[in-house]
Amino acid sequence: MFKPRLILAALLAAASPALAQGDDMLIIAHRGASAERPEHTLAAYERAIDQGADYIEPDLVATKDLVLVARHENELSGTTDVARREEFEDRRREKTIDGRLVAGWFAEDFTLAELRTLRVKERVPSLRPANARFDGLWQVPTLTDIVALVRAKEAETGRRIGLYPELKHPNFLLQSEDIDLVDLLLREFGALGIKPEDPVFIQSFEIAPLQRLKQRGGGFRLVQLIEPLGGPADEPSMRYAEMVTPTGLAEVAKYADAVGAHIGMVLAPEGTPTSLVTDAKAAGLDVHAWTIRPENDFLPAMLRTGDDPRGKGCGDVKLAALLKAAGVAGVFSDGPLKGRNCP
Repeated sequence: MFKPRLILAALLAAASPALAQGDDMLIIAHRGASAERPEHTLAAYERAIDQGADYIEPDLVATKDLVLVARHENELSGTTDVARREEFEDRRREKTIDGRLVAGWFAEDFTLAELRTLRVKERVPSLRPANARFDGLWQVPTLTDIVALVRAKEAETGRRIGLYPELKHPNFLLQSEDIDLVDLLLREFGALGIKPEDPVFIQSFEIAPLQRLKQRGGGFRLVQLIEPLGGPADEPSMRYAEMVTPTGLAEVAKYADAVGAHIGMVLAPEGTPTSLVTDAKAAGLDVHAWTIRPENDFLPAMLRTGDDPRGKGCGDVKLAALLKAAGVAGVFSDGPLKGRNCP
């Protein structure tokens, strides 16, 4: 009889749960230390760096005056106080983004000066109530702010800290708002002195922006994001499921260096590896897996500690160990993984 708990126990016994400083699997701080601070704030990025993350991950959108800023979505009400700001009540819009009608306030309708007046809040306060204590303390950071922080922390710690930006909804912004995230990113990287030999990955769920970066970016490492359902917004006839076949991965390898895959595409429900990592490596691609979160609510039932959805134990570290054993080159994580004492 199939017994997933026994299989998982055997896998965990074979995979060391310890993730030490200098481990060869990259730890990518997903939106910063977003399990402990409101995501995409300088405080979240700095805390992740202090916890040993190899890379920090800013999701990038653009302002009306064409400045790149870090938000998980271009819609602002989920992570800022914009909905309570009477002076911006008339900015509320409805937009169709990647085939979905979205109502709210959008970064591309605000200048940077206007955006700076907003304050950030926790996106999921029901699961992360401790983060809500910090609501209202921080502004939306620009890419320039983030790079300045990284360089300051590199000088303080003596170690390199990577950047792993994601271009959010680039096709929508180009087609509907005449904002070219690829141009903006390359321009800002040039102004900031960021070069392809620096520790940088650039990621997108879409194809064309990565292909353009391949042509124009001069060698920056590129990551094609994939998930179990759907397909790239800029290629409506294509499915991510097709892109992870051996033939599909060979096509991805023509422009990308890695795939960023949902954990469920890397590990079967019982914790055993799928063929994705093997197939990707055969095509010359690394695999980075997303996203490990420490709360029970986000973990497989067999890795949870207690019954509280907000509860935390060592399930995230154990999940990271399973992914490492499966051969992934990096993992996105909301919480610290290195230096944890997890038996």
